[in-house]
Amino acid sequence: MTMQLIVTHPGDAHKDDFLACCLLAHSHGVPIQRREPTDQDLADPLICVVDVGGAHDPSKNNFDHHQFPRDAPPLCALSLVLQHMGLYEDAVSFCAWLRPAEWLDTLGPNEAAKLMGIPRSALGALNSPVDITLLGRFANCTELRPENPIYQVMCMVGEDIVNYLRTLRERLDYLKAHGQYWTIETDGEPVRALFLEKSDAISENPSFGVYAFIESEGKTEEIQALVYPDRRGDGYGLTRYNDCQRLDFSQIESHDEVRFAHKRGFVAKVSATDPVRLKQLLQNAIVKMDH
Repeated sequence: MTMQLIVTHPGDAHKDDFLACCLLAHSHGVPIQRREPTDQDLADPLICVVDVGGAHDPSKNNFDHHQFPRDAPPLCALSLVLQHMGLYEDAVSFCAWLRPAEWLDTLGPNEAAKLMGIPRSALGALNSPVDITLLGRFANCTELRPENPIYQVMCMVGEDIVNYLRTLRERLDYLKAHGQYWTIETDGEPVRALFLEKSDAISENPSFGVYAFIESEGKTEEIQALVYPDRRGDGYGLTRYNDCQRLDFSQIESHDEVRFAHKRGFVAKVSATDPVRLKQLLQNAIVKMDH
C-alpha cells in the first residue's frame, strides 16, 4: 500500500502534530497538506489524517485524539502514530521528551507544569529558537513537498527518532547479554560499576544506551560508575553514573595510564585495558570518607 498524502490541521502547529508528521514524512515521503480533512480523506487509507478529523482508526491511517473522553490517558497524535509504528512503549521508556509533549497537548500548560514539577513560567524558557522557527515555518505552510527545506528537516527528525528507538532496542539486548557488573570493595559500602568490553558491535558509539539499560534493569540506585571503550582510543572511559560523588577521577590523573582526568572529577580516559587494572583505577578514584 503506497501512501499518497498526509493531512493535518491548519493554524498553529504544536510539537505533537509536527513530530507525528515528521515520522510519517520519513516513512512515506509524500506531501503534507495543512487543512481540514474531508470525509473522503478519512475514508481513504492512502491518506494519513493527523491530529484532526475526530477519528482514531489506524486501519485507515486516521490519528486524532480530540474525540477521546476527558478522563482518557493523555495520548496525543504523536502517541497514536508511535503506537501504529510499534515504537510507543520504547519511546515512553526512553524518550524523556515524550511525556511532556503528551501532557502539554492533552492537559494544557498548567497541568503539564505540575506533572513536570516546574513552575508554569518555566515552560516558555524551555522553548529554543529551534522550536520556535520550525513550528512557526511549519504553521505558515499550506502544503509541504519533499523538495521543501522544512520537509527535509522533518524527514531528518523522523529518521533520527525511528533509528534511535530501533537501534536502542538492539543495544539494550546487547547490553543485557554482554554487560558485566563489577563490585569494588571499600571500607564502607562497595562501589558498583557497569563494564562494557571492547567489541566491534559497539565501536561506533560505545556508551549509547547505557543509561537507558541501567534504568530498564532497575539498577539506578545500585550503579555508581561506568567503564566503557573509549571511541577515540584503545583504552577505556571511566565516568560517574548520575554524578555519584563517591568517585573523583581527578585523584588518578598522575597515573601513567591516565590520558585525561577532568579537574571536576567526573570522567577520565585511560590507556589501560586489563580489567584488573581498570578495577584498581576505580579503587583509587573512590573518595575516602571521614569516619
